[in-house]
Amino acid sequence: MKLVIGTRGSALARAQTGQMAGRLQDLGHEVVIELIETRGDRETDKVIPELGGKGLFTAELERAILDGRVQAAVHSFKDLPTEETAALCVAAVPARVEPRDALVARQVGALAGLPKGARVGTASLRRKALLLHARPDLEVVPLRGNVDTRLGKVLSGELDAVVVAAAGLQRLGREAEISALLDFLPAPAQGALAIQAHAERAAIVDVLRALHDAPTALAVHAERVLLHALEGGCSVPIGALAELKDGELRLRACVASVDGRTLLEAEATGVEAEAIGLEVARLLREKGAEEILRAGA
Repeated sequence: MKLVIGTRGSALARAQTGQMAGRLQDLGHEVVIELIETRGDRETDKVIPELGGKGLFTAELERAILDGRVQAAVHSFKDLPTEETAALCVAAVPARVEPRDALVARQVGALAGLPKGARVGTASLRRKALLLHARPDLEVVPLRGNVDTRLGKVLSGELDAVVVAAAGLQRLGREAEISALLDFLPAPAQGALAIQAHAERAAIVDVLRALHDAPTALAVHAERVLLHALEGGCSVPIGALAELKDGELRLRACVASVDGRTLLEAEATGVEAEAIGLEVARLLREKGAEEILRAGA
């Protein structure tokens, strides 16, 4: 089958889409990759929470599927809104890579090794909150741009360090640049991909299902159920990680205030992803997450 797959134009988006295309080609399919610019790619003068709205990096790709311009799109799963777009489905969730955040610093070492008052760049309110919770002395600097731009600010000395998704560096073959992996709870679905298609194009969905990894899909579903239940988006620091072991799913999650002063954590285990996600959301609300969520709304 010939498939046209849409992707954003960043080096990371092209790399992860190329990896999925390669797997489909190995199965005998012809794959063409089409680059599509999203609003999040165009508006780089503001940090993501300031842009508002949903689907900053996905809406144009979804529209291309609905219009028939492409048959599928590869997304970083954490970019997809938790509400599914009508007529579309996630046909496959490939195996997840490293879900944690990576510290890239001028000197190799852990977060604790950064000098007092170090300037650390990040585009994420969650990372900012967790950085300040761990090290209130840090100066956290808003940061946008591709991987080269972000890491370049460390090389140039403009910043002492940046925090990015380890998965991105892994997919780009740049793991050697990681100074340390952080023990922060990652963004829900971080490190996972979502391959989206038209729900009524059964033949295409069937082809894409060859890329599906059921344990990853189960874990990510629990994380996204939690996110949806908390009605969290880019404006609220929420972390979550579900891990499957011996047939049981363990979901850990946190809600933090942007200044890092308050950090609420909860966890639950079980076998049903949706029930676990809802339970951890309930536990966080019981601990006082509602106040933090309202402040970030």
